[in-house]
Amino acid sequence: MTAYSFEPIHSDKNPTIKRVKALLTQARQRKKQQQTVLEGVHLIDAALRSDYPIAQVLLSEASQSHPEVQMLLSQLQAENAPILLLDDALYQNLRTLGTGVDIMAVIDIPAPHFAPITSDCLILNDVQDSGNVGTLLRTAAAVGIDTVICTPMTAQVWSPKTLRAGMGAQFALTIYEDVSIDSILSEVKVPLLATSSHTDTLIYQHDLREPLAWVMGNEGQGVEATLLHSATPIALPQPNGQESLNVAIAGSLCLYETLRQRSYRELSSF
Repeated sequence: MTAYSFEPIHSDKNPTIKRVKALLTQARQRKKQQQTVLEGVHLIDAALRSDYPIAQVLLSEASQSHPEVQMLLSQLQAENAPILLLDDALYQNLRTLGTGVDIMAVIDIPAPHFAPITSDCLILNDVQDSGNVGTLLRTAAAVGIDTVICTPMTAQVWSPKTLRAGMGAQFALTIYEDVSIDSILSEVKVPLLATSSHTDTLIYQHDLREPLAWVMGNEGQGVEATLLHSATPIALPQPNGQESLNVAIAGSLCLYETLRQRSYRELSSF
């Protein structure tokens, strides 16, 4: 049976509350503890559907009887994760989400060993906005690219903010964080492609049917020079002459054009 604290916690001095608050608000603590927090029913459900282990659950008194919470708690019986009850005021002071179903869970952050990559992947080169990172993760998962590589200045993939932006896509992906450019160049064995405004090769003219690595760069500086020089530059047409596309939009277009080329016969039948 799941361990359950029926007596609600009232004090923000409680060691568990202090630890969870630090995980919610401090990137340094998430990195040190190698843990993060899922807030809300959707993310916890996504973790459970992916058989991802839950380390601890916190919920407010008011949320105990909520039907969605009851469903989650019934699934968590097999997880043997401690479930702590917080009084409503304490939970509201802890959460970073607005009004909603007050439940959160602590999970361990995966740290897979970076090994040679011989299949499709997405490389996020210092993409710093959590919303952009989350959108790119969701798109990668949607089109079937399940490997994502992040250079050190990329926003934390497992931060609460990026988890919300990714809507749980993280659980469908193998994600390598803090990977150096040297390691990428030595271990990624498929061709690198990067969007660039300094080429005449349009994405629609390039064959994307073989395994490849799409490189998406920093919002301001673009792809780092060493990576860019090792990649095939690909242009997205902008006939109206706008300066550039948002990296999440550009990446999504690239990933879906890759899918279109590979699935053309299936798609054309609809």
